[in-house]
Amino acid sequence: MVNTERVKLTIDGIQIEADRRSTILQAAALAGIRIPTLCYLKGINEIGACRVCVVEVEGYAKLVTACNNRVKEGMMVHTNSPKARKTRRTNVQLILSQHNSNCAYCVRSGNCSLQSVANDLNIMDVPFVKELPKNCWNMEFPLIRDYTKCIKCMRCVQICDKIQSVNIWDVVNTGSRTTVDVSGNRKIEESDCAVCGQCITHCPVGALRERDDTEHVLDAIADKDKITVVQIAPAVRAAWGESIGLAPEFATVKRLASALRKMGFDYIFDTNFSADLTIMEEGSEFLEKLKNRENETFPMFTSCCPGWVRFMKSQYPDMVDQLSTAKSPQQMFGTVLKEEARMNTEEHRRTMVVSIMPCTAKKAEIRRPEHFTDGEQDVDYVLTTTEITRMIKEAGIDLNEMPSEALDMPFGLSSGAGAIFGVTGGVTEAVLRRLVGSSRQEDLENISFTGVRGVDGIKEATVTLGDREVKIAVVNGLRCADEVMRKIQSGELYYDFVEVMACKRGCIIGGGQPVPIGPRTKKARLEGLYKIDTVAQIKLSNQNPIIQTLYGGLLKGKEHKLLHNEK
Repeated sequence: MVNTERVKLTIDGIQIEADRRSTILQAAALAGIRIPTLCYLKGINEIGACRVCVVEVEGYAKLVTACNNRVKEGMMVHTNSPKARKTRRTNVQLILSQHNSNCAYCVRSGNCSLQSVANDLNIMDVPFVKELPKNCWNMEFPLIRDYTKCIKCMRCVQICDKIQSVNIWDVVNTGSRTTVDVSGNRKIEESDCAVCGQCITHCPVGALRERDDTEHVLDAIADKDKITVVQIAPAVRAAWGESIGLAPEFATVKRLASALRKMGFDYIFDTNFSADLTIMEEGSEFLEKLKNRENETFPMFTSCCPGWVRFMKSQYPDMVDQLSTAKSPQQMFGTVLKEEARMNTEEHRRTMVVSIMPCTAKKAEIRRPEHFTDGEQDVDYVLTTTEITRMIKEAGIDLNEMPSEALDMPFGLSSGAGAIFGVTGGVTEAVLRRLVGSSRQEDLENISFTGVRGVDGIKEATVTLGDREVKIAVVNGLRCADEVMRKIQSGELYYDFVEVMACKRGCIIGGGQPVPIGPRTKKARLEGLYKIDTVAQIKLSNQNPIIQTLYGGLLKGKEHKLLHNEK
């Protein structure tokens, strides 16, 4: 019986059998034949915009793009014929003629898809007149777009639309003036941008990047009248060594701490600690709502992810009151540090709090009005993972010679629950541990397997707390969040507690993390954070002794003022 689902074809003289739904690109990969791509993103951007993947097919009058043309029975494909090779080179040269090739000082130098493709095609010059668009952008916004580097691949458009459902980017103008810009003829600061940074991680060149705040931080370190305190987010430790070429087992948080001390930071603390604090407050808030269920509106939404908070405020303003009032770990850390400084530091010495975060939205979060205490900004600067690695390189630090050094106390002690904040479902799992109140291995495993772990877009679980059954949802990415919110509004779905992460898989693939991020990288980062939890001696946030000390001291009577946002 003939298998109608399979077809036989020949690519570069190699006979291949492939699924008839496969593209030429996918079929070629089966035979170990690499066809260069630039704009292609599997299942997301398969529009052949760059025309770098063109191949010659016998019987076809024109070259075809391999990324979006399906295989056919008996097809004869030539991926590197003279016609295909010359056309491919010309297409890349045309792209380069409209691209600002300032590779020496581009954030993506050495990690740029266009640079790589041009090198692979042995392009030594561009015979076309270079025409660059005018670059006009609000350089104070956390997300920076450089028009002179855009190659019109449309990746950012598709990611923002299909994956995040925010629709910030769109194709504007026509003909030779065609480019990508903020949709609706708006300025970026006027848009509903969540600042999640997924457009950055999927841009193949340096047309999108985070705002660089490294010089401000270096100036603060050099200022002897300032005490510079830095906190390291959970997901940072899972990725910081990648762009420096360090193996995961070598790129530990203790080696990062050593590098930060060498750079001149006065104190290095752990955001995992304030994640424990967030769990305490968010868990208590949820319990109070359950006790007063008849007078409360459910679900309660987590408020740790600033991209999600921005999305909710812009898209579902009528439901904002259902957000947890608990501040994010970053902001709680800032308020605690600043409060301690106000109580213990000499007047002329000002504490400067710096965060190292995997997220571009964190740069926007610190400037929200509710994140000022007594008129003072709780966190002064946010550096992304990529920014801190650039600073390490600039400082000329040889990490191979760096010893491992412990983080400073008391805010260097944390639970395993705090570490898993960096992955989707981690906040929910940490809260459940707190509410169940058991650190027995069997109980921890039961919590982890309730359905909150994993990479599904929407995960549901029902957990028994005391005499109540609590329905929980963990939402992965803003498009899924949009779907869930609409169904909650219509009454189609009901939950008591909902966690939302703006980025799929959580902070480990945040917009401030090193790129590119392939499947193996995602898996390694996820496993890295769960491993930290596995070896942690403290499993529950409420078992962290420093947390208990804080509640009995610095936070006493000031918990709501310092750790919560006003409704």
